[in-house]
Amino acid sequence: MANHNSNPTRVVTGKVRLSYEHLMKPYANTENDPKAEPKYSVTVLLPKSDTATKARIDKAIQAALEKGRKDKKFKDGVPLEKLPTPIYDGDGYRADGYTEFGPECKGMWVFTASCRQDRKPEIVDTHGNPIIDASEIYSGIWARVSCEFYPYAVPARQGIGCGLGNVQKLSDGEPLGGGRVSAADDFGGDDEDDWMS
Repeated sequence: MANHNSNPTRVVTGKVRLSYEHLMKPYANTENDPKAEPKYSVTVLLPKSDTATKARIDKAIQAALEKGRKDKKFKDGVPLEKLPTPIYDGDGYRADGYTEFGPECKGMWVFTASCRQDRKPEIVDTHGNPIIDASEIYSGIWARVSCEFYPYAVPARQGIGCGLGNVQKLSDGEPLGGGRVSAADDFGGDDEDDWMS
């Protein structure tokens, strides 16, 4: 699956699994940052067996690093290879360096893509039809994602980020994150006498 344009920092993935999805409604993690801006975002789990997509991502990250250097985004003296990139080994540790990824990340490359709330991603089915039913989109589905890697430099941090483009749902999957429990599972067919006494 090749990129559909000549932008060297843009990638359309192969089949990936979605986690921590906030695609239908923007979300802000105000627990860590009370001033956080709501964004559309998703964590992408790329199977390590998809070496073609991983190679395109590596190439796009390198292009973003070169763009940042050319545009003088980064502080002088910082080697490009030392700048943080947004992709992690799901068999290893999160960005903090000591917290392991969850079991759903094993055998996967992991990265998060996001965009501002005024740039809502298009979400379509396998025929390219828009998906408007929020229940169709959840953590655990399989999809393709377009994203763009870019250089950033803010006070105390610089590196490569990942912007979210559009999403194409390919198939359902086992829900991640504990999913919603049905009333039948909560209450079953218990006799009234069991709980009234």
